[in-house]
Amino acid sequence: MQRFGEKLRTLRTRRGMTVRELTKALGYTGYGYIHAVELGKNKPTAELALKVALFFDVTTDQLLRDDLELDGDG
Repeated sequence: MQRFGEKLRTLRTRRGMTVRELTKALGYTGYGYIHAVELGKNKPTAELALKVALFFDVTTDQLLRDDLELDGDG
């Protein structure tokens, strides 16, 4: 799960979104939490993992398991 933030940032940038845009799209009000998760300073909640998986159409396994890559990541 240490790579969650890295994967989240990859998904966000692939879609051409800013942290603020993603925060709003996921239904959060402040972008600080999402930004901290991307930097690895905060751990994602189960709720965030589910929202990200649904929004980007990936599995929670792909997000949470460090040994799995996102589609297109080799």
